[in-house]
Amino acid sequence: MAPNDSAHTTEEAGDLVAGRRKAARYLVPVGVAGVAAATIGLVPALAASGDPDLPKISAQQLIEKIAGSDAQQLSGTVKINTDLGLPSFGGLGSFAPKGGPGGGSSASPDSKLMELASGSHTLRVAADGPDKQKLSVLDKASEYSVVRSGADVWAYDSASNQVYHSKRAADGKKELRGGAEKGHPGKAPESMPTTPKAMAEQALKAVDPTTSVTVDGTVHVAGRDAYQLVIKPKQSGSTIGAIRIAVDAKNGVPLKFTLAPEGGGKAVIDAGFSKVDFSKPSASTFDFTPPKGAKVTQDDGKAHAGKGPGGLQGKEQGKESKGLNVIGKGWNSIARLDVPGGKGIPSAHSGKGGKGGASPEAQKFLNSLGDKVTGKFGSGTVYKTRLINALVTDDGKVYVGAVTKDALVNAANAAK
Repeated sequence: MAPNDSAHTTEEAGDLVAGRRKAARYLVPVGVAGVAAATIGLVPALAASGDPDLPKISAQQLIEKIAGSDAQQLSGTVKINTDLGLPSFGGLGSFAPKGGPGGGSSASPDSKLMELASGSHTLRVAADGPDKQKLSVLDKASEYSVVRSGADVWAYDSASNQVYHSKRAADGKKELRGGAEKGHPGKAPESMPTTPKAMAEQALKAVDPTTSVTVDGTVHVAGRDAYQLVIKPKQSGSTIGAIRIAVDAKNGVPLKFTLAPEGGGKAVIDAGFSKVDFSKPSASTFDFTPPKGAKVTQDDGKAHAGKGPGGLQGKEQGKESKGLNVIGKGWNSIARLDVPGGKGIPSAHSGKGGKGGASPEAQKFLNSLGDKVTGKFGSGTVYKTRLINALVTDDGKVYVGAVTKDALVNAANAAK
C-alpha cells in the first residue's frame, strides 16, 4: 500500500456533504452519532510498487467524487464479514414481535437481513436505476432474495418456501439500498446497510472537527483501480479505530468498506466486491414469480402505521419515554434515553406469573453480553459488543454509543 507524503489534516470541508445522495441508516440506529462525523484532510495519495499508479488526489476531492458518482447500473458479488462479538443472529428471528413488519413471514426483509449482522455472507447484487434492484443472500443449501421492480417489492426464502410481497407507495423514487425510509413496508431494515456504498455514505453523512479523513494510497478491488480513504477519530474513548473505504478511481463508487476496532484484531465489518460489472443487467434479473406451492404473505403496511421501534405505538411510546438526548459530540457521542416504566432490562421471569419479561433465550443472550457496573449513578449493566456498548441502569436509564465502558459510566455519573 502506498504511503502518504504528508500526514497533516485540515477542517475545511463542512460543505462537502451538500449534494450527496441520501445515506442509508447505520448498523445500530442509536449508535450512529458515534460514527457520523468527518472533517476532511487534504492529503494526496502516491502509488507504490504493486499498487495502481493513479493521479494524486486529496481527501476533499475523493469525497466529492463519491458524492458525485452517478453509476446507476451494476451487478456483482459482495462478501460481508461481520464480527461484533455477538452470537449468531440466525436463531433470533423469534424475538421479533408477531404482527409487526412482515406479518411474521420468514421471508420478510425486516428480520431476515438482520442475519447479516454476524458471521460471513456472500451476496449477489444488481441495480438498474432507482426502480430496479435485487439482492440475494447465498447459503450452502438455500438462497434468500429481495427484488424491487417498479412498485413491487418481493422477497423469497427458499429454505421455508415463503414469499413476502408489498406495494410501494406513490412516492416510489427512493432506492432499495440496504436501508429503508422510516416506517415503509417492504424494504430492508433501516439498521442494515448491505453494500459498501451504503456503508460509506453512512460514515460520511456528517462533517465536523472530531475526525481526520485522509487518502492512504491505492489498491485493486474486484479487478478495478481504487483510492483508499481512511477515516479516524481524533478523540480518545471511541471503540472505532479506523474506517477504510476503497473508492473506484473511475466512477467514484465505494468498492470496499472496512471498520477496524480501536483495540485491534479482526475487522468488525469487512464488506467488499469480489466481482463487479457496471454495465446494464439483463431485464430478466428483476423478474419474479412466486414458486408453485410457496406461501405468499401480502404486506399492506397497516402493521407499520403509528408504530415505533419494537412495535410500540407511537403515542404510547411518547408518553412512556422522555425521548432521546445526545451527550458529547462526534465519535464520543452517547445517546441517552429512558426505558419505558423507569426500570432496567426485565428478567426472564419478571411480571405476574413470569409473564412480561424477556424470554429465556433473550435473557441468555443479554446476560452473555453484560458486565455489572456501579458508580455515582447507582448500579446497572453494560451490554457490550466490539463496536456499540450500552449501559442500562437499574433505574431505567440507557446510555449507548460507539464508546468504551468507562465512557458510558462517566456519562452516567456526570448526569447525576
